[in-house]
Amino acid sequence: MENTVNLWPLIGIGAIIIGFLLRFNPVLVVIIAGIVTGVAAHIPVVDILEKLGAGFLDTRNLTLILLLPLAVIGLLERHGLKERAQTWIAQIKSVTAGRLLIIYLFIREITAALGLTSLGGHPQMVRPLLAPMAEGATENRYGELTPEIRHRLKAMAAATDNVGLFFGEDIFVAFGAILFMHNFMLQAGGIETEPLHIAVWGIPTAVCAFIIHAVRLRRMDKQLAAELSQLTAQALTAKGER
Repeated sequence: MENTVNLWPLIGIGAIIIGFLLRFNPVLVVIIAGIVTGVAAHIPVVDILEKLGAGFLDTRNLTLILLLPLAVIGLLERHGLKERAQTWIAQIKSVTAGRLLIIYLFIREITAALGLTSLGGHPQMVRPLLAPMAEGATENRYGELTPEIRHRLKAMAAATDNVGLFFGEDIFVAFGAILFMHNFMLQAGGIETEPLHIAVWGIPTAVCAFIIHAVRLRRMDKQLAAELSQLTAQALTAKGER
C-alpha cells in the first residue's frame, strides 16, 4: 500500500499569504508560518523552536550584509549622489531617458548572464543613480517635469532592472533555476540534460526580452516628447494671454 501523504503542512503557505495580505510584520509572519507548519507535520514544539533558533544563528550575519549597503547608499545620497548623477547626465546633450535605459538594460543582461547579479538592483543602482539620471536627461531636453512623469520614469527604470536581471540570469549556467530544471527533468522524467544546454536555450528568450523592452523604451521617449512639448506649448500660450 502507498503511504498517505500529509498535506496539512501546506497550511503554512496560507499563513504566509494571509499575513502578507494583512501587512503584518514579515518576520513575525514567517515565524508563525514555520510554527504552524511544524505543528501540522506533528513535529514536537521543542524541535520547532530549536530549528527556528538554529536558522536564526546561521543567518545572523545576513542582516548586516543587507543593511550595510543601504547605509552606504543613504550616506552618499545625503551628500548629493543623486544631484551629481543628474548634473553629469545633463551634460550629454544627445542622451534621452529611453536611450539611457536601453544601455543599462544591455549591461544588466550581460552582467547577469555572467553571474554578476549584485552589480545592479533597486537599492544600490536604480534609486540613487539610474532613476535620477533618467529624470536629468529628460529635464535637460524639456525643462521641469510633472510628478506623474517623474513617477513614470522611476517605474520604467525599476522595470528595466527587473527585465535585465530576470532574463539575463537565466543564461548563467550555475543559476539555481537551471540546476532545479536539470534535476527535476532527470528525477521526474528520466530526461538527461546538461545545465549548459538549458542555459544556452535561454539566450533566444533573453534576446527577445531585450528587443521588446527596448521598443517599449523607445516608445516611451516618443510619448514623453509629445506630452512635454504639449505642456510647454500650453504654458507659453497661458503666459502670452497674461
